[in-house]
Amino acid sequence: MAKKIVKQVKVIAPAGKATPAPPLGPTLGQAGVNIGDFTKKFNEATKNMIGDMIPVLITVYEDRSYDFVLKTPPTSSLILKALKLEKGSGKPNTNKVGTLNKTQLKEIAEKKMPDLNANDIGSAMKVVAGTARQMGVDVK
Repeated sequence: MAKKIVKQVKVIAPAGKATPAPPLGPTLGQAGVNIGDFTKKFNEATKNMIGDMIPVLITVYEDRSYDFVLKTPPTSSLILKALKLEKGSGKPNTNKVGTLNKTQLKEIAEKKMPDLNANDIGSAMKVVAGTARQMGVDVK
């Protein structure tokens, strides 16, 4: 028999470095998740992705057990990482902060592919290019 799902929680945590401190602790505490146990499992699962922020979907069951699914890092953070930038432009139309080449665009699109609703790498690259433009990054 399937366990009854009580709630689903979406959080974004630093890979390999999640701690029970806010914002993670209170969010998971309210959902009835064992915070220490979760941070241990999450850090173990993401230890090879350190430096990325990882979105996680946590499904909490009636008996207080839980499952979690790791998603790919947000497109914007992958773009910033590729360009070694801190943040995007406040005025993306007038203030450009960097340029993404086709190779970088393709790498990011391939990383994001599992979470994008794109049918092929070409359309995934268009999605990533759109995000880049919103951040004030030119695509060449």
